[in-house]
Order: sequence, then structure tokens, then C-alpha cells
Amino acid sequence: MSILRFFVGGLAACTAMPGLAADKPKVFEVAALKFTPPKSTKEVTWTVEAPTSRMRKAQFKVVGAKAEATAQCVFFYFGPGAAGGVQANFARWIKQFSPPPKPAEINQGTREVNKVKVHVLKVNGTYLDGPPFGAKIPKKNYRLYGAIVDAPRGAVFVKMTGPAALVMQAEAACFKMIESALK
Repeated sequence: MSILRFFVGGLAACTAMPGLAADKPKVFEVAALKFTPPKSTKEVTWTVEAPTSRMRKAQFKVVGAKAEATAQCVFFYFGPGAAGGVQANFARWIKQFSPPPKPAEINQGTREVNKVKVHVLKVNGTYLDGPPFGAKIPKKNYRLYGAIVDAPRGAVFVKMTGPAALVMQAEAACFKMIESALK
């Protein structure tokens, strides 16, 4: 019995020490890819949240330095060949803005990381926030940063939305998180 107390007490002491494993971001898996979440900085805090639907495989709350601006970053996976292609999804994401964004407010391209294509979309405008089939709340000066990863087991969809300035600040960290799974 005293050995058990010693073990449990020692384990508790180790996990309470700063700088140990508790400070490391917890790796999460989507479609057999292992992603490492970004570390929080003075400018942007990343917090893991429980996914709010079965379609979501991972979800983060992204908060700006003044804590008044909040964005959300979500990972989706539907299986091989599901959910349509890159252009169909980009078109669907662009339609979540009203009025439709001008061409200057849309930026899309493809990057390759270790022979895996990552399609990226950036859109600015008035975002219609809300559930897929529910009421929408217009959010002015918002930005969508989306990425579709051509993963071997099917596309992984990453979508971050929030106030434009905050999302722009968090984009590099979001892409680094995507890259972490492809190395």
C-alpha cells in the first residue's frame, strides 16, 4: 500500500511541475494524420474545444491578445471521396459570405508539402455565421482561412473563421499545424 501511495504521490508531483509534458500541445489525429496544435503566443491563444458536432474531428477557439476577438478553427473529415472536390468546397465556403465577395477579397492557391497538395482559400467580407440549416448572423469584416489537404485516406478540411485581423494573425500558425502532419 505504501508503494502505491509513493507512486501516485510522485506522479502527481511530476505532473504539477512546470515545463513537463502537461505544457506540450496534445497531438490529435484526423484521417491517420497526426497534427500538432500551435503553441499560444502573446498575440494569439489556441484552446482545444470539444467538437460541437459529429462532422467535426477537432475544434479550436482562437483568441486575440485583447480577448475581445475570437475565431474558430475546425477540422472536418468525411472519408475517401466524400464531400466533393476542392472547387466545389471553395465555392460553398465563398457562398457563406453576403454580399458575394469581390474577386480582390478572394485568394486561393495550392502548396505542396512532402508531395501532398494543400489547397488554401482566403476570403474577406461579411460572413454568415450559423449552423448549416439554421438562422445566419451576418458578421462584418470577417475572414475565412480554409485548407483542403489531399490526404491519402481522403481530404481533410480545415476552416478558420473570425474577425479578419485575428484570422490573418493566426494563419501562419494554422498552416504550420497542417504541415506538422505531413512531415
